[in-house]
Amino acid sequence: MSQQRQVLQQAGTVEGNAVRFDAEKAEQVVEALNTDLSATYVLYHQLRKHYWTVTGAQSAELGRFFGDAAAEAERHADVLAGRVAAIGGVPVSGPAAFERHSPVPFEGADVYDVRASLESDLDAYGDLIESVSSHIELAESLGDHATGSLLREQLVELESRAHAIHGFLARDSLSPR
Repeated sequence: MSQQRQVLQQAGTVEGNAVRFDAEKAEQVVEALNTDLSATYVLYHQLRKHYWTVTGAQSAELGRFFGDAAAEAERHADVLAGRVAAIGGVPVSGPAAFERHSPVPFEGADVYDVRASLESDLDAYGDLIESVSSHIELAESLGDHATGSLLREQLVELESRAHAIHGFLARDSLSPR
């Protein structure tokens, strides 16, 4: 294998783009999207870990939930990375870069009980929802309405997942208080 590599675009740079979005504005949006991309991948890996390790009475139902949520996070990541490239940026990649850029902290390698796992997921979704919400405002204030629309679509799905987790964690309404 050849040791020579030609760098087409350095990570952290923004070049001209086919959608004719101003490069200075694109830099700000790329930074925001890479933050959300990183957080989404951190969440994705956490959800996959929970899918692999869930046990207990509701493990089948929770396994489906974790699997579906992870697939949704992976799809979101692909859309975010595609938008970064479309506006002239380089999508962040690799575990170290994800950890460095993400507002969602890595949960760690240990396995926790289901309630603790769901609470950690709810925290991660909350952090990502806050980030995406602020980036919608940023993108639209810079005139990038396509990114704003893309993030709004993801926000609806993120909030739906957070609501579902909240339901899993809620006290059973039929239980004595």
